[in-house]
Amino acid sequence: MEFALIAQKFILIVVIFGISLLAAMYSTYAERKVAAFFQDRVGPNRAGPLGILQPLADGAKMFMKEEIIPTRANPFLFIVGPSLAIMTACIGSAVIPWGQQMVIGSTVVDLQVTDINVGVLYIFGVVSLGVYGIMIGGWASNNKYSLLGAIRAASQNISYEIAMGLSIIALLMITGTLSLRDITAQQHGFWNGHWFTWNVFKQPLGFLLFMVCAFAETNRSPFDLPECETELVGGYHTEYSSMKLGFYLFAEYINMFVSSAVMATLYFGGYNYPFMDVVNAHLGLTWGPLVGTLVLFIKIVAFIFFFMWVRWTIPRFRYDQLMDLGWKILIPLAIVNIVITGLIYNFK
Repeated sequence: MEFALIAQKFILIVVIFGISLLAAMYSTYAERKVAAFFQDRVGPNRAGPLGILQPLADGAKMFMKEEIIPTRANPFLFIVGPSLAIMTACIGSAVIPWGQQMVIGSTVVDLQVTDINVGVLYIFGVVSLGVYGIMIGGWASNNKYSLLGAIRAASQNISYEIAMGLSIIALLMITGTLSLRDITAQQHGFWNGHWFTWNVFKQPLGFLLFMVCAFAETNRSPFDLPECETELVGGYHTEYSSMKLGFYLFAEYINMFVSSAVMATLYFGGYNYPFMDVVNAHLGLTWGPLVGTLVLFIKIVAFIFFFMWVRWTIPRFRYDQLMDLGWKILIPLAIVNIVITGLIYNFK
């Protein structure tokens, strides 16, 4: 029995890892197509039908490019930096519930790698570790521009982690748990009695704050100052080439995928959707949960599109504006949200 459980978890880990890499790979294609749509141009259209093989061409280029390690760089740390970045990006999805339990024959399959009772803290811990990958890579390059980009990234991430942590405290006051599975289960369906079950209706300000911080944590525009080429040549990965550069770029897109999954899980019901009990009753416990998984991925794709929409719509902040937003606006708003939530639920 133990071997069967280990085999299930191993298969699930491989599937999630593959989906994360595939999502990151085709997010680069989607990014260019979305940019082309907003800028009234065609975008990739040569490699395969509608350019859908462009990510494979980019991957082949990354593998085949010359790999250069600067003479004065620290060779060991120069490799550790992107390796740590891609590793922390990939392990963040371990606590996300991708669907309800499936029943295949007499076997119950859990669509979550692990359900720990501190899942939210695990996510924050992984996010914090991601800073080390960027900081180590920038310092090991022995390049002033890379170091400046790494320092900017560390300052930005630490600042917005505080606001993100405060923004989610109000949600935890409502749910009373740190387990992502329990938080998702509390959002079952869409409507319960007299109010919506999804947390975004209970914590609209908290969700807005969390989403803004997610943009900053993933270094997405308008918070992409750690790697903005107009000021820093290329940021913390200026000296990187070949697949080590690819790891940094992949890590950013995987972080965007995981951040979208976390936002969908915490605030938009995860795999829950209206009339899901009716669908499960008709499809059974084998195919019914897969519909919920599909719904979760639709929510994730919607968030990824929103990430890209913002990138090609809003101009980049200045660094002082970025810090003022984090420390003078988001953190006070998060504290106010905690106080209001406490007062409301105290007098209920």
